[in-house]
Amino acid sequence: MSKIVDRLFLFIYSFAIGTIAIAVILAATGFIAQPIRLTEPFWLQSTVIATAAVLFLLSIRFFYVSIRRERTALPSIDQRTEIGDIKISIETIENLALKAAGRVRGVKDLKARIRTNEAGLDIVIRTVVDGETSIPELTEEVQRQVRDYVQQITGIPVSYVSVYVANVVQTQTFKARVE
Repeated sequence: MSKIVDRLFLFIYSFAIGTIAIAVILAATGFIAQPIRLTEPFWLQSTVIATAAVLFLLSIRFFYVSIRRERTALPSIDQRTEIGDIKISIETIENLALKAAGRVRGVKDLKARIRTNEAGLDIVIRTVVDGETSIPELTEEVQRQVRDYVQQITGIPVSYVSVYVANVVQTQTFKARVE
């Protein structure tokens, strides 16, 4: 929402400055009557026209920026096959990694981050574990599951899977009440 308001203000500002710059140029060249004589001396007239022209050019640039559409492409991984091009978004790969890590018993609250390098994908998984399973075994299983699943589904080699254990979930134990 703030981007829309900023663009609206930039549009109004650029339009106003452009209009004022045109009026000053016309007044300095003598095309319209002006209350102050901008045509004498010559150096003053030249300076006023040059300054107004620069402001007009800047207002055109700002006007263009205020009305142009942003075409931001989502980050993706591009592959070329003999049939054509394939683009897989980074968000898709993050979701696949989360799906694979979620299959491992004992992990909760997953987050994934994907980076690309020349060897393939670097995947970082952040998780909270239940504390009842060995953390080294659990993280190895997450690494294996994520690497195998992402490679199988996307066909993109996974060079590195890092697992960050952020915390351990406290499990509630209930005591039997005897009456």
